[in-house]
Amino acid sequence: MPLLPATCRPETAALALNPRVRASASPAARAILDEAGFEAARTAIRSWPGSKPTPLRRLDGLARVAGLRAIFLKDESGRFGLGSFKALGGGFAVARAVESRGPGITVTCATDGNHGRAVAWGAARAGCGCVIFVHEGVSVGRRRAIEAFGAEVRVVSGTYDDAVRRSAEVATAEGWVLVSDTSWEGYEAIPRDVMQGYAVMAEEALDQLAGVLPTHVFLQGGVGGLAAAVAARLDRRFGPERPRIVVVEPDRAACLLESCRAGRPVAVEDDLATVMAGLACGEPSLLAWRVLDELAHAFLAITDHAAVAVMRLLAEGVGGDPPLVIGESGVAGLAGALAAAGCPALAEPLGLGPESRVLVIGTEGATDAEVWRAIVGRAPEEVVARRGGEA
Repeated sequence: MPLLPATCRPETAALALNPRVRASASPAARAILDEAGFEAARTAIRSWPGSKPTPLRRLDGLARVAGLRAIFLKDESGRFGLGSFKALGGGFAVARAVESRGPGITVTCATDGNHGRAVAWGAARAGCGCVIFVHEGVSVGRRRAIEAFGAEVRVVSGTYDDAVRRSAEVATAEGWVLVSDTSWEGYEAIPRDVMQGYAVMAEEALDQLAGVLPTHVFLQGGVGGLAAAVAARLDRRFGPERPRIVVVEPDRAACLLESCRAGRPVAVEDDLATVMAGLACGEPSLLAWRVLDELAHAFLAITDHAAVAVMRLLAEGVGGDPPLVIGESGVAGLAGALAAAGCPALAEPLGLGPESRVLVIGTEGATDAEVWRAIVGRAPEEVVARRGGEA
């Protein structure tokens, strides 16, 4: 019984198996996210006021319906009150920049919403200046959330990738510190800090699993930073025994899937229009790609319909599962897992079946409450109230 009939046909989801996947990362790939950098991030983040692990939720009802042994969802909707895991990466990278250069700096970046909000939050905590570049598709609610931390928001015509280029140009011209979550030749140190922040979340989830080893981990794509950070921690913890890693992207912004097919980082030329706004990225992060090219087993592209359907499923709660508020980009990994579970043409090459234990990350909550309400049909606070107000 397919859970999402409109997304479980082979023609509505593209799959690329990675022919270059390795049993363990090479020394060069492993050095990208070294253990010393991870420990520095974990120590710093644990010292921040309000720092605590986010919940790992077991979705047994959804697993039964999908025909899987277990689904575990790391719920990032409450992280530091910002509504997404990005607080870890952006906040840590800003703190490192201020530590090394002093509080008089101005930090800047491009964003689809969450990373810019995290950088603005980090800048407000550190008392430094902040200018955030957004593309014209970023919602008004997400822009205002950034401005609430005292940052200046500048709008750039085009896509997220256009905003990335503009932020880099202005940072160079003004002498600002660029705190990007994507990397390219000659710009790697700060994106590495961002990814080390994300790795702290991955380690939390593995600790919370308390010895249960997932068979599969489905991770959001975007530029690849999150997926690479999680993959690197899985490699550190489990080596050749790590779970199968599947990277999930919108079908209109599948730069990592196309890079897998090409065997090198490539950009996609689509307009990148997707409801999964935080994943509307046309160019991979170079650092992330070096990790994923060795550690990701497969890349999967899904439709917007899949993401919307899963947002609504989670808000309802399936088979006794708690109702959850997970945003458009936050459901992508789970949507990919459910689409694959319901389609033999996807499930079989991924080794996904009744004995599979799947880990996913709900990377964001309702980061724009009005957008979330329009998609799901109810207010996020109503869903939280149905759960009894539990965080």
